[in-house]
Amino acid sequence: MALAKLAASRSTCLSRPTGCVIIRDKQILSTGYNGSMPGVAHCSDEGSCYRRSIGASDDGKYDYCRSIHAEANAIALAARQGVSVKGATVYSTLFPCYVCTKLMASAGISEIVFELSYESWNKERDKHWKEATGQAKLKLREYKIDEKDKIFFEYFIQNETSRRRLKSE
Repeated sequence: MALAKLAASRSTCLSRPTGCVIIRDKQILSTGYNGSMPGVAHCSDEGSCYRRSIGASDDGKYDYCRSIHAEANAIALAARQGVSVKGATVYSTLFPCYVCTKLMASAGISEIVFELSYESWNKERDKHWKEATGQAKLKLREYKIDEKDKIFFEYFIQNETSRRRLKSE
């Protein structure tokens, strides 16, 4: 999950920066974050959310949002590199949308580990998304990084990671 959170730091979405890592057999297969299609302006570069700037409602937000979701970007990167994600686990900082859930099921992902539930204004839609993952036989697991691990990771972020710890012989 720490790697998914780090991937989210690359997000160009101003609304919900999201990151994703796809792992199988303790090996990283792919990473992704939400951002615009290649060649399309990023909301972070323009300083405003495109969808909101044109007044698109939440009902049609996916029709106007520039961002490709983190999970879709991670699967696309794996596909471009010829890496199968069948049987893999997705670690995502946000519970995936229905479109990404369908994409993951189709790609053969077996488990989705998420940090934060989607919690949209539409509770029925959120419930439907979770039910669909069960129907697709995708395992779901909510996961929060514990305080001990946060301290461990913070040490590596705030210090020179590869400074020699043991005396050279």
